[in-house]
Amino acid sequence: MTRVAVYPGSFDPVTKGHEDLIRRSLAFADQVIVAVAMNPGKPPLFTLEERVALLQEAVRDRAVSVRSFDGLLVEFARSVGAALIVRGLRAVSDFEYEFQMALMNRTLAPRLETVFLMPAFDLTYLSSSLVREVARFGGDVSALVHPAVQEALRKKFAR
Repeated sequence: MTRVAVYPGSFDPVTKGHEDLIRRSLAFADQVIVAVAMNPGKPPLFTLEERVALLQEAVRDRAVSVRSFDGLLVEFARSVGAALIVRGLRAVSDFEYEFQMALMNRTLAPRLETVFLMPAFDLTYLSSSLVREVARFGGDVSALVHPAVQEALRKKFAR
């Protein structure tokens, strides 16, 4: 039986921190589905299609697939046969929100477990919003993102 994990997020853009969590998720799941969320309350820099394509480029592994979704995460997880939701915790400030979401998801889908992973120590500070900000002002993000993401950011902000 294949153990499926879903790693949801906006990934605007995908960072080395996201890549780290995706790869490490494969230690306890046979397949990881990176679920790119549509978030109407948060206008993205990259379109949904661009975010999916950048993730596919950054994480090339047969055990990882990338899909977009809209609606409740638990419904998406059910539709793909997932047993786990993977979430990243960078700091204590992330915990309260993630804890509330995990409890709500457990209420909606009691058999779906949430697993929290901390990123690698050298990536703990990293967030998509910081990457966007550095790139917006022409800073070097080469150590923070995949080369395809770096190029996409350069093109976005060259306009």
